[in-house]
Amino acid sequence: MNYERQPYRRCGRSGLQLPAVSLGLWHNFGGGKPLDSQRAILHKALDLGITHFDIADRYGPPLGAAESTFGTIFRQDLRGHRDEIVVTTKGSNPMWDGPYGKGNSRKHLLATLDRSLDRLGLDFVDIFYLHRDDDATPLEEQVSTLDHMVRTGRVLYVGVSNFSPERTAEAARLARDLGTPLVVHQPVYSMIRRGIEESLLGVLEREGMGCVVYSPLAQGLLTDRYLNGIPADSRAAEGRFLTADRVTPEVLTFVRALGELASARGQTVAQLALAWALRDPRITSVLVGASSPEQLAANVAAVDRLDFTTDELAQIDRAIKEAGVDA
Repeated sequence: MNYERQPYRRCGRSGLQLPAVSLGLWHNFGGGKPLDSQRAILHKALDLGITHFDIADRYGPPLGAAESTFGTIFRQDLRGHRDEIVVTTKGSNPMWDGPYGKGNSRKHLLATLDRSLDRLGLDFVDIFYLHRDDDATPLEEQVSTLDHMVRTGRVLYVGVSNFSPERTAEAARLARDLGTPLVVHQPVYSMIRRGIEESLLGVLEREGMGCVVYSPLAQGLLTDRYLNGIPADSRAAEGRFLTADRVTPEVLTFVRALGELASARGQTVAQLALAWALRDPRITSVLVGASSPEQLAANVAAVDRLDFTTDELAQIDRAIKEAGVDA
């Protein structure tokens, strides 16, 4: 474990610290991938100071596969490091048939947590998220279930993902009244998805919650991957979480503009995009996926240059506006 490779940031006003760059297991840890390759990525993560592994019950395919993969490698290789790592998972997702197989009812959330713990081979997870809001379940029930998870020792910290600013604030109030505060929110955020800047980040700051963002590279758009066309083995070509119609001339124009600035800073486009997301101290960590140890190391190298001049930030804002890519 290399704790010197990257900075750690406090998660809101909690005592929990997370690495600036964390590993998400949304991609590349499902079934059909070589276990040795997945093991190599996890071991490289530890070498790079990544102590935070983000998973969800639904990540695969098939459903639950990412948790099972992590659980297998944990039992074989990482059990002795349990106190040095942060493992997170999420509930809310459709996981089995019938009325209790999805949503944020107490019935579903407690059952899906137990199934996750079994797949992970753990007695507890460090963070459990509500993966999304559930209008059909009272918010009081959703939050009191999180409180119960903590009080029964199966979860250390709790948070929400993809909640609106208003519902986040209300959930935080309810949790605080119960004595189990929400410590983190996980939203989407990137140069071309900046919506959280409008109000959510302000809510999180007021409520003392950290912010762990997913898709900071916009599913690979904010890299040099698509500058010369759509590779046959890419997500866009396969339609995996990114469709070819999103690789627009506007996006490519923007990425080329980023490439010029990144080169001047001694970074790749991906490293620049990750550093940009981390420029705001309210962002606790950015989640990255990786298909190889080398790709993961390249992403973590973003922390070697996190400073931006006023002119550089203005240049990025102009490029976003001129390309019309901010959503």
